[in-house]
Amino acid sequence: MSASIVDTHEIALFPLGSVLFPEGLMPLRIFEQRYMDMAKSCLRHEQPFGICLIADGHEVGVPATPYMMGTLARIVEWDMPQLGMLHVVVKGERSFVIRERWTEGSGLQKALITLVPEEAPQVLPHTHARLVPLLKRIFSEQGKNAYPQPHRLDDAVWLAWRFCELMPVPPAIKQEYLEMESTMERLEEIYRFCADRGLLET
Repeated sequence: MSASIVDTHEIALFPLGSVLFPEGLMPLRIFEQRYMDMAKSCLRHEQPFGICLIADGHEVGVPATPYMMGTLARIVEWDMPQLGMLHVVVKGERSFVIRERWTEGSGLQKALITLVPEEAPQVLPHTHARLVPLLKRIFSEQGKNAYPQPHRLDDAVWLAWRFCELMPVPPAIKQEYLEMESTMERLEEIYRFCADRGLLET
């Protein structure tokens, strides 16, 4: 984790079996009352909540123990197709580290967090340029709605996060990607993974 961490906030937590990355989109189905209330409050006050991968426990029922690093999630779309079921799409913002965590009477977990500084856009090194055609091919296969424009393929930070989402690895490994110190560390891991499996064009 980055040593330079700033900004302290109190947020609600939504532990999941998936990892949300900065600027990534994630659809969610919300039906537990604690999370329905959380989502309504976030919409009303235009505030994000925190998505963390579950370290121990389950998504439903008894509050799960989350990993200590997660990502802020802001609701960008919502619909209620039936009473008691809320469909939302969230967009990842900055990652954060949990400093203190507690559970309220409703079962909703809250935390005092510090935000991890954003990495400024970086030019993709020529040594990793072969990742671009692969990502373009994946976007084309998944359809234009899967990853809306703009596609910042020349930004190493943006490109690395999108690969983190797509990598066919267990959630615990994706958590490791989230917690890596820098974009270059993520790119090195992604490039090695893709090259070892013959996925990169020559």
